[in-house]
Amino acid sequence: MGNLFGCVQVDQSTVAIKEKFGRFVEVLEPGCHCLPWFLGHQLAGHLSLRLQQLDVRCETKTKDNVFVNVVASIQYRALADKADDAFYKLSNTRSQIQAYVFDVIRASVPKLNLDAAFEQKNEIAKAVEDELEKAMSAYGYEIVQTLIVDIEPDEHVKRAMNEINAAARMRVAANEKAEAEKILQIKRAEGEAESKYLSGLGIARQRQAIVDGLRDSVLGFSVNVPGTSARDVMDMVLVTQYFDTMKDIGASSKSSAVFIPHGPGAVRDVASQIRDGLLQGSHQ
Repeated sequence: MGNLFGCVQVDQSTVAIKEKFGRFVEVLEPGCHCLPWFLGHQLAGHLSLRLQQLDVRCETKTKDNVFVNVVASIQYRALADKADDAFYKLSNTRSQIQAYVFDVIRASVPKLNLDAAFEQKNEIAKAVEDELEKAMSAYGYEIVQTLIVDIEPDEHVKRAMNEINAAARMRVAANEKAEAEKILQIKRAEGEAESKYLSGLGIARQRQAIVDGLRDSVLGFSVNVPGTSARDVMDMVLVTQYFDTMKDIGASSKSSAVFIPHGPGAVRDVASQIRDGLLQGSHQ
């Protein structure tokens, strides 16, 4: 019924192109419009004003001769005030945008090494956007945003890059491990040195206590038993320790012992050797 009386509907976010006898007349906004077909009025078509996205994959090579696939996402839309230009001037908008993207990417990426291309994705996207904005504005389109979403090197190149990164990380890990082992050995050596130092202090204090005890015993014995000398007392102490040693050796069935002369007269010889050694050491 609407077509019979020349009424047409234009949806939201869409405009319609009105012609009269094949000539552009006006752009119809969303809503209901009267279009008397019997007077030569007709709709040439509709144009969407919604934001659209075009993903472009472009193969090129870098300055260091690595072939890469650059994936760019172009977000664009037609301008309502230039809807007639967008409708009449371009027959295939997406192909036109793709051609400009190819041109800019293949002019920009070959100037960069592979690492620099990854680092300068934003600069490449900005160059594409500026070129598209300058070209497409004349055709009634606005470039909202341009993104370089991915740069894909050849599979062999990616594998080599991963191996390089893995080797670098392993080298860092090896250095850290060696440094940790070095610190551990230093701490262990410091601990052993401290332990030996404390053990030496303990042994020194033990021997000092023994010497102090022997001195007190010798002095006390000499005072209580008139006519005895310190030498006599030391001989008696050596004899006592000699028999204690023989007792300990005989009490243990699994002890390893070195047999020495064990007659009572041997004690005096041992005492003489100890005294002679002490005297020689003091003279030197």
